[in-house]
Amino acid sequence: MTAAAATRLTIALAQLKQRVGDIDGNMAAMVESRAKGKGADIIMFPELQMTGYPPEDLVLKPEFVRRAMEASERLIDATAEPGPAILFGSIHAEEGRVYNAYMLAEGGRLIARRLKHELPNYGTFDEKRVFAPGPLPEPIEYKGVRIGIPICEDIWLEAVCAHLKDAGAQFLLVPNGSPYELDKDQKRIRLVEQRVTETGLAIAYLNRVGGQDELVFEGASFVINGNGELAVHLPDFEEALWLTQWSGDTTGWRCEDGRKARIAQFPEDVYRAMMLGLRDYVDSNGFPGVILGLSGGIDSALSAAVAVDALGPERVHCVMMPSKYTSAESLEDAEACAKLLGCRHDVIPIIPGVEAFEKMVPGLTGPPAENIQSRLRMVTLMALSNAHGEMLLTTGNKSEMSVGYATLYGDMAGGYSVLKDAYKSTVFTLSKWRNDNHPNHALGPKGHVMPERVIAKPPSAELRPDQKDEDSLPPYSMLDRILDGLVDQEKSVAEVASLTGADKALVADIERKVLRAEYKRRQAPPGVKIGSRNFGRDRRYPITNFFHTGKP
Repeated sequence: MTAAAATRLTIALAQLKQRVGDIDGNMAAMVESRAKGKGADIIMFPELQMTGYPPEDLVLKPEFVRRAMEASERLIDATAEPGPAILFGSIHAEEGRVYNAYMLAEGGRLIARRLKHELPNYGTFDEKRVFAPGPLPEPIEYKGVRIGIPICEDIWLEAVCAHLKDAGAQFLLVPNGSPYELDKDQKRIRLVEQRVTETGLAIAYLNRVGGQDELVFEGASFVINGNGELAVHLPDFEEALWLTQWSGDTTGWRCEDGRKARIAQFPEDVYRAMMLGLRDYVDSNGFPGVILGLSGGIDSALSAAVAVDALGPERVHCVMMPSKYTSAESLEDAEACAKLLGCRHDVIPIIPGVEAFEKMVPGLTGPPAENIQSRLRMVTLMALSNAHGEMLLTTGNKSEMSVGYATLYGDMAGGYSVLKDAYKSTVFTLSKWRNDNHPNHALGPKGHVMPERVIAKPPSAELRPDQKDEDSLPPYSMLDRILDGLVDQEKSVAEVASLTGADKALVADIERKVLRAEYKRRQAPPGVKIGSRNFGRDRRYPITNFFHTGKP
């Protein structure tokens, strides 16, 4: 006699961090979360929780695949101990093919395994490089309830959810590794709403959280019922474990209303993404803290503020390195920033080094002489980094990186950059916001973290007398609109000129600068991805390139 199907289920959503390649650590975190999920029927973990996401070319190492599969077997065995059934992601290999897999285990045995069908191969994703696609997945049956498990990209196209609906799935549980970018949370919600409308099924969307190199995963997991109503929304940029209550029968299932966290909006979300990305990069790679050049300008002031908020003032070391062109105002502003943040502040003039170099290579003028100053600063900072183990934090922004207004082996040097994907306009917005707000989980002080003068004064590299950025660039309010069109939207010179009202010759000149600086960006450090087209994972242009849209 067949047992009656369950009419109620408690499903724990475990929005966790992962460490790519830390198979044992990731497994231990799942076992610990399972113990905390007492009272749940099932505990659900994000995509590839066992290996960390994205594992990239680690998947091409047979030993990595073998150890991941062994760990999966150990985790399945661990479910023999009392506790909820486990839904978890790992790697599965058979017949010479490797798959992105998701498994249900209970009572010390594997109940079901499903393989990711749609493999993303755009932007930051290149899963087709390392994984084979699985077949269209069938629902998993648990306590007589048919549950669909589309894995991440499987819901971005209609086929998988439609197939699961036709196969009798009663609701969908979606494990994800979806990176943060501007407005991504709303894009996910709109997508899930669309799939709910098409299938009539409730959908739980579970995302991982934490930083992984240039990517930040903000969590913000949620559940939308079959009527389109939001039932649960977990917090962003932090771990969370939440027991969701489900009820239903063959006519339909729904999730009861639960936690609905406030989700950060722009610019708070960008700032918190920077904090999380930097914190996890520094901590995961074993650095005791960071060191950076604090110039008295807005870029380094914001970088220092993010670092202090992410790591605490005791782990941030700021160094002001004045040249003969550095103004008294910049010296005062740098010192004031460090005092407001409560971090270490040293002053090391580079004038003796410049004079020594002028004796070594006399007669340098113009940009070569200016670049010497920037490179001497980096030599100084790298020497201190080597001496104390602190990671050098790069402070340049996306506007400068786009047009090549950054010195290779100078201010571009370092281990990580929180402003790499932030245009100068965004830097101003973030700085004003941080002076008026204290982010959640920030370790820095409340109140102002930089003098208002730092935000208000005209940007300058101070490499020659009375230098201003706008001596050779259009105002950032215009430049950034042009760059957004050329870089983020991939539009032509003519299209950008039409959209922005800028002179076509100016836009063509900016395009030339962007393309000529590609070789510099290839040598830049990693940094937090914010938009849809960051330099690095998203935008991969040839260095040697003769195609300009500004040409006839």
